Amino acid sequence: MGRNGAGEISQWSEDSELALASWEDRFWAWLIDIMLIGILWHRVMMVLKLEALGYDGALLHSLMLFIYWTALEGYRGQSLGKMVMNIAVTGRSGEDIGLADAAVESFGKAFLLPIDCMAAWIISRGSKQRLFNRISDTFVVRQIDE
Repeated sequence: MGRNGAGEISQWSEDSELALASWEDRFWAWLIDIMLIGILWHRVMMVLKLEALGYDGALLHSLMLFIYWTALEGYRGQSLGKMVMNIAVTGRSGEDIGLADAAVESFGKAFLLPIDCMAAWIISRGSKQRLFNRISDTFVVRQIDE
């Protein structure tokens, strides 16, 4: 259950639970991703001469984040921020997620993050899953190096 050379995911078996990542680690991974894509987004905005605070700018930023998260998490299980924080996205049994599941879970954080988080906190407080993680049956787990 490796991550293309990125180490193994935390311990689990069919009888044990996944070692879920903390909200704090997830926040820092998200912030790193937002800053990295924000730099690229700013360059694109300058080239296209779009207004950063307008509808087009916000939509472009969300679309870029969606593509970035879907590609990296669907292919590798980790965005760059998750790599830095040593966490990864997996399926229920620790298996790699595909592009379809990555697209579903990425949609929530790219376009609807406040709603995604608030709905999850209201519906299932202790689960450490956003709503779109629950919909896509994905989990963000701590990764162990081997």
